[in-house]
Amino acid sequence: MEDSNTVLGKALAILRAFGPADSVLPLAELVRRTGLAKGTAHRVAGALVHHRLLDKTEHGYRLSGGLFELGLRAATERTLLELAMPFLQDLYERTHETVHLGVREGHEVVYLAKIGGHRQTRAPSRTGGRMPMHCTAIGKVLLAHAGEDEWAAVLTGPLERRTPRTVIAPGLLRRQLDTALETGVAYEHEESAPGLLCVAAPVLRPDGSTVVAAISVMGPVGRFRPESHETAVRAAATALGSTLARRRP
Repeated sequence: MEDSNTVLGKALAILRAFGPADSVLPLAELVRRTGLAKGTAHRVAGALVHHRLLDKTEHGYRLSGGLFELGLRAATERTLLELAMPFLQDLYERTHETVHLGVREGHEVVYLAKIGGHRQTRAPSRTGGRMPMHCTAIGKVLLAHAGEDEWAAVLTGPLERRTPRTVIAPGLLRRQLDTALETGVAYEHEESAPGLLCVAAPVLRPDGSTVVAAISVMGPVGRFRPESHETAVRAAATALGSTLARRRP
């Protein structure tokens, strides 16, 4: 929860009121979601419009391209994405299925890239979006390499059931994380959305102890066999890790 007693807190509350499916929000909805007084929300939103972080439309407010520009200046993510893109494109050409690049932030996956082509599967993931770690292959493999403290924080916390097949039993999830550490890949079987299967591998630093990101391949039940793409996704993640190691100052 943002500290709404500060100007920055109020601005962040308004920006973070926008969900993945929101294009435009009227002022009344911003007030409802943030808990700010109407006059305060109107004043702060106006300042965000002035600084090109929001756009004003006839139906309300929408996130502005100024936020996109700021995001592109995030040096670490930009460098990672630029170096990863050739490997993601190669992986897509090999599989012709949806390919993701993601990093861990807190207990969530943040997707830096999604390549799907013309027959990409409908999925809840999107570039710049977030998903809980416990219900995605890319999240499981990131969590597996995050360390025991992070395991404990996730396994003892609430595990959201996204589908009937979401793993919410801590013991079973722990066994999946152990397997991901042993094999170098993690799987999802209709756990984030019905009808989706996925396999993911970690992008590791040369010493193998630190995970930088993860790469996954996803497809629909009936057509996609994640086990058959295990070698390809692991090779892409290993190659990206080697490239990052050579680029380190």
